[in-house]
Amino acid sequence: MKRVRVGVIGCGNISSAYFTGIRKFPILELVACADVDMERAVARAEEFHIPEVCTVEALLTHPGIDIVVNLTIPQAHANVSIAALEAGKHVYVEKPLAVTREDGMRVLRLAEQKDLLVGSAPDTFFGGGMQTCRKLLDDGWIGTPIAATAFMMGKGPESWHPDPNFFYQEGAGPMFDMGPYYLTGLVNLLGPIRRVTGSARISFPERKITSKPQYGTIITVNMPTHIAGVIDFASGAIGTLITSFDIKGGSSAFPYIEIYGTEGSLKVPDPNTFDGPVYVRRNGDANWSEVPLTHGFTEQGRGLGVADMAYAIRTGRKHRANGGLAYHVLEAMHGFHDASREGKHYLMESTCERPAALPLHLPADALDS
Repeated sequence: MKRVRVGVIGCGNISSAYFTGIRKFPILELVACADVDMERAVARAEEFHIPEVCTVEALLTHPGIDIVVNLTIPQAHANVSIAALEAGKHVYVEKPLAVTREDGMRVLRLAEQKDLLVGSAPDTFFGGGMQTCRKLLDDGWIGTPIAATAFMMGKGPESWHPDPNFFYQEGAGPMFDMGPYYLTGLVNLLGPIRRVTGSARISFPERKITSKPQYGTIITVNMPTHIAGVIDFASGAIGTLITSFDIKGGSSAFPYIEIYGTEGSLKVPDPNTFDGPVYVRRNGDANWSEVPLTHGFTEQGRGLGVADMAYAIRTGRKHRANGGLAYHVLEAMHGFHDASREGKHYLMESTCERPAALPLHLPADALDS
């Protein structure tokens, strides 16, 4: 199958995982990288042996690139994606799809007008852990899903990230930073969302950076840092989701995600990883039982979503980490904040298809059998 050529804009913290992951798939050819900081782009190119280093403008108009992978900060996601689409490129963007619903919809509409594809992280639901859970649910191991719980309880990234300020600005916070992993995972398992409600707060108006190189810098917090939400899925299942950067003393052993069905319960692994473990406890069982993973793609990395989009470009099938799914998740995340501010349920205007499950027995470097 003819290779699909990729250029990456944004050479920050997450880019190394993409450069590593993209190289695992023969269908992808990593052509060039770009960043507003040319020194950073050059350093990444040398580290990962990337053939070309470009300015952002040159990469957008590069005739040898089919997909632009947009790894800029959230506030730049929409503008960079729109510029790439205007230049005739397919776009795969790091989460979230955009900061606002309006910008997210602008991206999708432009892609449709130009007959181009939009994809968005996260692609962790392609991993062996989440795909094993999907198969267990589809095969009826716990019956009909009734409810779900999901917890992302942390103290915030200012102790480890080299430039954490953006985590506390519009388009970030724990919901927009980590919520996409949990919500995308839940939609993959349970289907689209009908309505949400929740409560949100800023617990600490200022944060002190304790990582280098900005140790001691004070961050002004402009996004809620603790959000407790309730999700009504179109299927009838009810979910509870908490995302927090405010757990300073460490939390107890909350599950990442659990699904509760009419015939048992399913313990889902960390949706920010690709592997397991996966546990099931069916009616009458005295204990949880670990289930061997049914699928591969268990190593941490990025690039699965980009590769899946490349197959979609070449074959015409639908890609899984698509713009419709990403927009549905974006709308739900805003819905939690809207519901808290307005004191009511938020009714979803969008819906999406549940992504197709991965086939069994795929090779380690392909997404179509």
